[in-house]
Amino acid sequence: MQEHKSTGRRTALVTGASQGIGEAIAVALARDGFDVAVSSTRPEKLAGVLAQIEAAGGRAVPVALDVRSQSNIEQAMAAVIDALGHLDVLVNNAGVPLRKSALEVTAAEWDTVIGTNLTGAFFMSQQMGRHLIGSGRPGCIISIASTHGVLGVAQRSTYGISKAAMIHMTRMLAIEWAQHGIRVNAIAPGRVDTPSRAGSYSDPKYIESMLNRVPLHRFGTSDEVAAAACYLASPEAAYITGQTLFLDGGLTAY
Repeated sequence: MQEHKSTGRRTALVTGASQGIGEAIAVALARDGFDVAVSSTRPEKLAGVLAQIEAAGGRAVPVALDVRSQSNIEQAMAAVIDALGHLDVLVNNAGVPLRKSALEVTAAEWDTVIGTNLTGAFFMSQQMGRHLIGSGRPGCIISIASTHGVLGVAQRSTYGISKAAMIHMTRMLAIEWAQHGIRVNAIAPGRVDTPSRAGSYSDPKYIESMLNRVPLHRFGTSDEVAAAACYLASPEAAYITGQTLFLDGGLTAY
């Protein structure tokens, strides 16, 4: 793998990139000139995004990663850095949803959601911070949060709590690492039509009730989230850190 280490291209790792928002971000970054590592707990599901990255002109690196495992995080980050030579951008996209009454959430469900959405994102960011500071390089961390992190929604308590903490984590890390040239931001999508939501979005009544709360009266797309991530990863966003970009059609403007 040594011969691949100095391509002169920027590099990125996108977690949870086998479909939806993660896949769209990975492909968009490749189109913007990045070599891109992509992870999934099931690496066999990465074939499609790997092909798209290569078609866009980027070098694609697959990684098996469960962000709930500290040892797996360390191994995966080391493998990505070895493959790409260095890492400029980390996108914390891996996450799990949970739609369940707060009265019925089990300890195991809590641990899965918090462990993936928050703890995993923190320790991925920690490894990225160590890499960038140790190598003396500037860099960028982007975490995919959610409007559920700032809006109260029934049956979304555990998920919303994880994303609210992610938003504040973004502020904390941005302050701590600014002196090292590391920018830390988040994107909080609202109603985005992704494969994980295909079931709920097949109900016309549910769709209408959701769109009635969105001033632009439509769902967002994964490509729109990807465009926001590319902007935050670009030199044009060099003065932006500690921020959460709400990509929600006006949902949180009420």
